[in-house]
Amino acid sequence: MMPLHDPPSRGFTYIGVLVAVVVMGLVLGAGMEIWHTANQREKERELLFVGNQFRQAIGLYYRAGRRYPTSLDDLLKDPRQPAVRRYLRKIYRDPITGKAEWGLELGANGEIVGVHSLSEEHPIKVAGFSAANQSFENAEKYSDWVFSYRVRPTSATVGKTLPPDPGPGSKAQ
Repeated sequence: MMPLHDPPSRGFTYIGVLVAVVVMGLVLGAGMEIWHTANQREKERELLFVGNQFRQAIGLYYRAGRRYPTSLDDLLKDPRQPAVRRYLRKIYRDPITGKAEWGLELGANGEIVGVHSLSEEHPIKVAGFSAANQSFENAEKYSDWVFSYRVRPTSATVGKTLPPDPGPGSKAQ
């Protein structure tokens, strides 16, 4: 003899499986969000490191000859020096875009005084920067993070010749 209707447990099993699938989807979604945020923060840390490497290299280049580089390749091998002099080992990739292309901050004569990412993404980090990167506070996008080296003349240095660069092995001022 066959029952006229399904036992009530079959409907509950189906609902239980649906609830389990929804819960797994929510957990996976939250995990992906955490992973994405952690990945973005790591890219920001790398951008800060790489950008500061460019800033330091531009500063060393400037101090070696009182001129800014005209291309990023000048930082790999200074064309003004008879011996090979490098300020960077390589042109770093932008960690945010993944490309070796950088936005260039140009001086009055078209020389490079700084670099910035070409990314228009919004940064996660908006506060707590080092003194050198204080201008990044509350930036709207990564391209606002400009890593520049600019010499600001003071009344004591206007019209005077600056001392020669002591070289890469000396203590930074």
